[in-house]
Amino acid sequence: MEAARQMIAENGPTSLTVEGIAARAGVGKPTIYRWWPDRHSVAMAALMESESVPAVAGGGKSALRSLHRQLQRVVSLFATPVGRNVTTMIASADSESELSKAFRNHFVLARREEGRALLQRAIETGEMRRDVNVEIVLDMIYGALFFRLLMGHAALNDELVRQLLKEALRGMRVQSAENGASVDRLKQRG
Repeated sequence: MEAARQMIAENGPTSLTVEGIAARAGVGKPTIYRWWPDRHSVAMAALMESESVPAVAGGGKSALRSLHRQLQRVVSLFATPVGRNVTTMIASADSESELSKAFRNHFVLARREEGRALLQRAIETGEMRRDVNVEIVLDMIYGALFFRLLMGHAALNDELVRQLLKEALRGMRVQSAENGASVDRLKQRG
């Protein structure tokens, strides 16, 4: 990983080769292929390991606040040089390339699974309605985030995260009696 990170830092992610990694690390190519299927997987592992998004812990805190923090960490990651390298690699890759698959498997799907767990917890604790389609909500949240990341048409920042959750979750939260809808009525329906 260290050899791959050094090569990426020196010449960018597209310069990475299995031969180069093996030579710099002082190992044979079979050693690398034992752990990764190709150079793209090595590059993605090196990039994402060096700047990872810590897993979101459970606990008694609001699941939706935890989701907000997770999204903020993703945004912070992609604001780093490593994150920008990842973005450049993904934007220039075919969606069926090994690089795109590695990013999808190592990063996007992992964040989505964390998000799924947080949304399920929000439903279980009564922060969100029970009839919410979790898969669609995940697409709304992560789809918008990664679209903005890859297209680069607008800022990827904390304000995006705040607005994204506000709009994506509008109408999905369980409302308190003070806000006009009785929680008891919602529980009777759901």
